[in-house]
Amino acid sequence: MKFLRAFAANRVRLILAVALGTLVLVGAGDDSARVEKLGHKVICMCGCNQVLLECNHYGCPYLTPEQQELVAAVARGDTDRGILDAFVDKYGPTVLAAPTIHGFDQLAWIMPYFVLALGVGGVVLVVRNWHKRKPAAQAAAGLSSDFPDLDRFREQARKETEL
Repeated sequence: MKFLRAFAANRVRLILAVALGTLVLVGAGDDSARVEKLGHKVICMCGCNQVLLECNHYGCPYLTPEQQELVAAVARGDTDRGILDAFVDKYGPTVLAAPTIHGFDQLAWIMPYFVLALGVGGVVLVVRNWHKRKPAAQAAAGLSSDFPDLDRFREQARKETEL
């Protein structure tokens, strides 16, 4: 019985050690994964407007230096935010593949939805206005009683377009 208790206690300690080790190493990824992640958040500055790691220009003068800066910053252990801020300081805000969600850049995220909602609202108002005006305009014009030739042409058009 004593043997089983000792065996169970050792097994529990082993499971706790593995769980603790797993939790500690979850945040520790290799540097290539960070370089890959950050490389897709930065634009190559050669003017191609492609993501840094996907720039396919032969002999691109910016590709290698930017990649080396990125790899060196990751190797130094800089934070992701620090690396992106360093690129913005050196190349300007256009180096980021997506605008930040802070300060004035929030407009870049909000405005497309605002303009879309404004456009849809405008179309709804215009269609409602046309829909209300159409019967009123026909009644006011009195098309069928004032223009008998028009009714004849409409009837002829209906007959010719029937399938």
